[in-house]
Amino acid sequence: MGDVKLAVLGGRGTGKSESIYNKHLCLEGKPLNLEIYDPCSQSQKAKGSLTSDLHWADGFVIVYDISNRPSFAFAKALIYRIREPPMTHCKRVMEPAVVLVGNKQDLCHMREVGWDEGQKLATDYRCQFCELSAAEQSLEIEVMFLRLIKDILMIFKHKEKRRPSGSKSMAKLINNVFGKRRKSV
Repeated sequence: MGDVKLAVLGGRGTGKSESIYNKHLCLEGKPLNLEIYDPCSQSQKAKGSLTSDLHWADGFVIVYDISNRPSFAFAKALIYRIREPPMTHCKRVMEPAVVLVGNKQDLCHMREVGWDEGQKLATDYRCQFCELSAAEQSLEIEVMFLRLIKDILMIFKHKEKRRPSGSKSMAKLINNVFGKRRKSV
């Protein structure tokens, strides 16, 4: 059974539920254990705690309120933290899957953040993007989560296809470049 861990991040008042969900499901004929962590609003959390969320999760749902510009700025900062280059000299294998969600579409008459702004942010940081109303559009939420899970599974599949590293791979590379080792006389 595959395990997929998602973190739902966003500022206070964006429509997050602050819970942990565990769900066993079958996707494309394969059993899957899904864990969704929806912590309290990140503006209340210490920077170290957010960092642990970033390392724990395989994918992220970043939520902002379309009727609250500061929540959009906070979402942008979260995406930057997820996408920022690692501070070590190690190369990151793959970027995690991220979807940016403009929530509270039912409050479009109070809109402060345009659809095009959300789309541009998502494009700039290589994320999926959607606008919806969590209060009114449960089907769209389900579709968004399924797309994100499929993206994560594709990342897992890509990781499995990578060549193994180590001394055997290095020896094979050297042999290919310089020819077989000759016995000394």
